[in-house]
Amino acid sequence: MKGRLVLEDGTVFEGEVLGSQGKVSGEVVFTTNMTGYQEVLTDPSFCGQIVAMTYPLVGNYGFNHSNSQSAATWVRGFVVREACELPSHYQSSKCISEYLCENQVVGLTGVDTRSLAKHIRDCGSMRGVICTNGEDTSELVRFLSNEDSASLLEQVTTPRPYRIMGDGPRVVVLDLGIKTGILRQMMALDFDISVMPADTPVDVLADMKMDGLFLSNGPGNPEEAEDAIEAVTKLAGIVPVFGICLGHQAIALALGARTYKMKYGHRGGNQPVKHLESGRTYITSQNHGYAVDRESLCGTGLVVTHENQNDRTVEGMRHEQMPIVSVQYHPEGFPGPEDSTYLFAEFMKMMER
Repeated sequence: MKGRLVLEDGTVFEGEVLGSQGKVSGEVVFTTNMTGYQEVLTDPSFCGQIVAMTYPLVGNYGFNHSNSQSAATWVRGFVVREACELPSHYQSSKCISEYLCENQVVGLTGVDTRSLAKHIRDCGSMRGVICTNGEDTSELVRFLSNEDSASLLEQVTTPRPYRIMGDGPRVVVLDLGIKTGILRQMMALDFDISVMPADTPVDVLADMKMDGLFLSNGPGNPEEAEDAIEAVTKLAGIVPVFGICLGHQAIALALGARTYKMKYGHRGGNQPVKHLESGRTYITSQNHGYAVDRESLCGTGLVVTHENQNDRTVEGMRHEQMPIVSVQYHPEGFPGPEDSTYLFAEFMKMMER
């Protein structure tokens, strides 16, 4: 069955239906990961987005029970060049079309993803709609212009608090869309973890006996993470704070800096990031469409510790007086390199000090 991806500027990409049938819309983005499609599909940071994989063959090692980064599949739609229906891996339990159908994800295969990625790079990220019912293109563009956007944080955060017991420092995690891989890294260090919903009032957080506050990754505009921003504003200087991705941006906003929407963002497992103090470059996993405005850091007490080697965007910060650090990328990998997992141990040392 034929299907189409229609962008809000009227550009059409044709393909064949992969997974469920229907009509879905969202921000169209691309990721350059060569592997890790299961982690991409289950990463809450992709909530509300139609994701195109630039690597041409997707699904060749199937799907298993251990690589998912959450209990749900968050992408609105999935676009690939070629879907492998005969996976080869000893852990594989199903192929890509079976997985997408089971999780009701509308996808397309046979799409010229190279052309799609180039179009997004030239024109910037934009909304799009995948349609499998033959609806007129002009009607689909009008549908996009009239669609309301829902709160993404409400969709991805935990509905209730939960705890993962450990003998190490007690860390309160503000769940803005946390990945399983991050929790596994903390568990490996024996952190005593209390995971809280994104809208937890700051007074509740302040009453918790914590050694540190962690702000997770997540989707959407960081300015909408109002409770997380307030939490950092009130608790900065009282407890050590560590943030990644959306958490990194929330820290910047809480301390008076600004963020901005990037033209097409950073999504993939091969982003080079330089640690300015040591001069060492790390290859990192990233998934974000917003960044911290470097010029706005003046007067906030925050200094840049890491920068992207491709476009010099801010990839890491620390506060000059208070125990606050953050990175824009995903130090746990999943998918991607694990060059930067040491940052979790650095967070432990910061709490111990």
